Amino acid sequence: MTRSSSRLLKQSPMRRAIARAMSKSKREAPHFYVGGEARLDDLFHRLAAVNDGRPEDDRISLTAVLVHIVADALVAHPHINAHWTDDGLLVADEVHVGVAVAVADGLIAPAILDCAGLDVLMISRRLRDLADRARIGKLRVDEINQPTFTISNLGMYEVSRFTAILNPPQVAILATGAAEQRAVVVDGAVVPGSVMAMTLSVDHRAIDGIAAAQFLATVRRGLEMPSGLKWGTAG
Repeated sequence: MTRSSSRLLKQSPMRRAIARAMSKSKREAPHFYVGGEARLDDLFHRLAAVNDGRPEDDRISLTAVLVHIVADALVAHPHINAHWTDDGLLVADEVHVGVAVAVADGLIAPAILDCAGLDVLMISRRLRDLADRARIGKLRVDEINQPTFTISNLGMYEVSRFTAILNPPQVAILATGAAEQRAVVVDGAVVPGSVMAMTLSVDHRAIDGIAAAQFLATVRRGLEMPSGLKWGTAG
């Protein structure tokens, strides 16, 4: 009879911190989830035009556009741009959107600080700088500690959809999957379309279902109507 073998992989300080935070979140915050989909055909056409001729290291990603749209949506729905406290909901005056970034020993979601009102090109450049510094451990304390909302995008890994755990004390996190080719109905006709699934995880102590649905609808409209976005000199 062959005995199975195993080995212990000791947890890094970051992994232990993630484990504590996620356990606390699932234990204390009553999560609920609101899902939806967005048609991205018009956005992809606009992105292709904006990125045409741009150097590879200055091309605008879908994540950068998503941060821009989410930042505007948080201004329109300020109660989601907030932290939960024992005394009540602490609504932030500034919008600091955290973006999940994979690093060597875990996952971190540093913030693009005060990003409401920034154009897409500026957000794209800040996002690239933030991700580069996250991977070499050069983030500032405020970038780590001050996110008011988080986006987790796994579309680049061909994930169709998923749900994310809240980053306490934030009251919501948006999970997005890959844009997939689907058969969609437009004016009664079945046509191919690029569709992205989105799931908003929400702390029910702070936010109710209608407010979560309204926020997600605002994000979807932004994705589906790219002509209304502020592109900067890239556009």
